Amino acid sequence: MRSVEEHQRVVAGLITRRPAVTMPIAETLGLVLADDVVAPLSLPGFDNSAMDGYAVVAEDISGATPEQPVLLPVAEDIPAGRTDQLTLKPGTAHRIMTGAPLPSVATAVIPVEATNAATDTVEIRASAKPGQHIRRAGEDVTAGTTVLRAGQVVTPAALGLAAALGLGELSVIPRQRVLVMSTGSELVAPGTPLQPGQIYESNAVMLAAALRDAGAEVVATPTAGDDVAVFRDALDRHRGDADLIITTGGVSAGAYEVVKDALGEGQVEFVKVAMQPGMPQGSGVVDGTPIITLPGNPVSALVSFEVFLRAPLRSAMGLPHPERPRRTAVLTEDLTSPRGKRQYRRGVFDPDAGTVTSYGPPASHHLRWLASANCLLEIDEDVVELAGGSHVQIWDLA
Repeated sequence: MRSVEEHQRVVAGLITRRPAVTMPIAETLGLVLADDVVAPLSLPGFDNSAMDGYAVVAEDISGATPEQPVLLPVAEDIPAGRTDQLTLKPGTAHRIMTGAPLPSVATAVIPVEATNAATDTVEIRASAKPGQHIRRAGEDVTAGTTVLRAGQVVTPAALGLAAALGLGELSVIPRQRVLVMSTGSELVAPGTPLQPGQIYESNAVMLAAALRDAGAEVVATPTAGDDVAVFRDALDRHRGDADLIITTGGVSAGAYEVVKDALGEGQVEFVKVAMQPGMPQGSGVVDGTPIITLPGNPVSALVSFEVFLRAPLRSAMGLPHPERPRRTAVLTEDLTSPRGKRQYRRGVFDPDAGTVTSYGPPASHHLRWLASANCLLEIDEDVVELAGGSHVQIWDLA
């Protein structure tokens, strides 16, 4: 059987980074910058007021106190957005709002709370140092400065900065576009009455969520029965929109393995990987599009995604920390594991105690337990018994 590491290398080799694209900034949240961002202008772009108050010459109010206020005539009213250039005459004040351009000659802003808020003659009840409550042009960003670096994830703050600099677009690494196909004639959509022998389709919903959580884009989630022509038709209809195809089901050794039947002629290599769950796997290229075929049992499908797909997808999108955090924890119980297979058991990790407890049966159809687990226990192929108190490696899924 193929080792886990070997199949990881095969899968990773099929997933490649898309060329950088320029996108409107509103569409780039969570993507990774492909190029440095250089500020085309300074921030602030002009000297402006940091407070609602009055622009003054600091020397004019040097002796102002609540008991002995300085009276100044209010010569201008400056709301934010006023565009004409004003000059403050010494011995006067301009009422000014936060963000409004500072008139020339003014050297300080007195907050409105330190005045009587008048619009004709204002009482200034406190002195001010030169520069007080003034935002100087360029004190945040100087034009020509590199403010965001290639490889940086676009965050809400990064978008705010880009918008403040007047940038409508950013060059980013686009998301991987993935087609998810579930197979099986027994599958029906949730909300449809079940007939005997039918089950609700869950793998596509689960894997689509895992893909989006990893940062990828899901282009479609069709379901195909155990009919090669129907499967190929669904594949052909959606394949052109995808960078990667993921299928679930139809890869085991039974009589109705539609994925094997449809793609087994040199397009996809079907192998057994020395792991539990998730032994039947496949990988290849269909008409130029990489394809990864996963087993149909839900736990096998999601564990396979974690082990083989999540990290290379995130790496191809330039996202940081592509792999799940690995930790060492103390096992709270005795466990057994099949010889020759790497086992991934559902577990509950207690970060405060540093302990982990296996959670639920190991079989690949027990989805309920995976839904409540916060980690996977990774048990090597050559380990058949683990005693309580042993140190084990876990994949932190929290």
